[in-house]
Amino acid sequence: MSIDKIWVLAEVADGKPITASLELISHATTLAATVEAVAFGDATASVAATLGEYGATKVHDIGDLAGALPGVPVASAIAAAVGSGSGPDAILFPATYDGRDIAGRLSVKLDRPVLTNVVGLVAGDGGLTTQHAIFGGTQVASARFTGDGPGIFVIRAKSFPAEPKGAAAAEVVAAPAPDAGPTNAARVIARHVEERTGPKLDEADVVVSGGRGLGEKDQYSMIEELAGLLHGAPGASRAIVDAGWVPYAYQVGQTGKTVKPTVYLACGISGATQHMVGMKNSKNIVAINKDQDAPIFSVADLGIVGDVHKVVPKLIEAIKARG
Repeated sequence: MSIDKIWVLAEVADGKPITASLELISHATTLAATVEAVAFGDATASVAATLGEYGATKVHDIGDLAGALPGVPVASAIAAAVGSGSGPDAILFPATYDGRDIAGRLSVKLDRPVLTNVVGLVAGDGGLTTQHAIFGGTQVASARFTGDGPGIFVIRAKSFPAEPKGAAAAEVVAAPAPDAGPTNAARVIARHVEERTGPKLDEADVVVSGGRGLGEKDQYSMIEELAGLLHGAPGASRAIVDAGWVPYAYQVGQTGKTVKPTVYLACGISGATQHMVGMKNSKNIVAINKDQDAPIFSVADLGIVGDVHKVVPKLIEAIKARG
């Protein structure tokens, strides 16, 4: 099965395509001759240049959803294109809330399975082969689709780099969703965005994460202070998220955010495999832990064996002293 055309769900937030979608478009250009995007909302025309820059030649614009949840109309529009014979050989979705919802609904409409939690995707004689981190990231399983119909893939963020191709703006074509009747009755009546300062966790160049080694909830403030001084984002291990010290949005790991910053500081984090799956591909990893046998040191570029309550305040003091 050859791969001639790939579609990628291009989600838009704050007036621009999300990084996870650009990563998929960029990588798709290495897998297929033609890469096209599927977008929804009222800002598609304004992001066509960016989507084209990363490799999309065309954008299928589903249009304004009039407050509807994306799952039903977007899956319906894609299914209609597939049914007409103008669809792709494979469809890539970022592992976001909307991406997973649309992929699941499309799976039902096309009666095709979904390959999820994908961390690698390569083209071969049998089509696209996926890679999946299993057993906490200690093993990698491979899979591929058989039979007729497009492959549906849900891919974790930071699995591929987002590399601009310098191409022209993508052509925008209308792809309205067919009437879905009462299945499309749900409406979004309000949105609440969690307050934050500094960069987004999964897009920050510097991430400072704290773990159970901090000892108590109040000690997390020094993680936030250090992250602020480094113009980075604070993160956390699952242990302190489950303990209620910080919101789930801070969690780094297999069931949280996947990050790939230039510098990752792990403070008081032992390094369970679940956590390391979400950060081990960071360019430079610095670990601070009083246990010299902590697993986190196995992936660290610089390991500091010491009390996080002494090391981090000294580091904060040194940064402040430099102005």
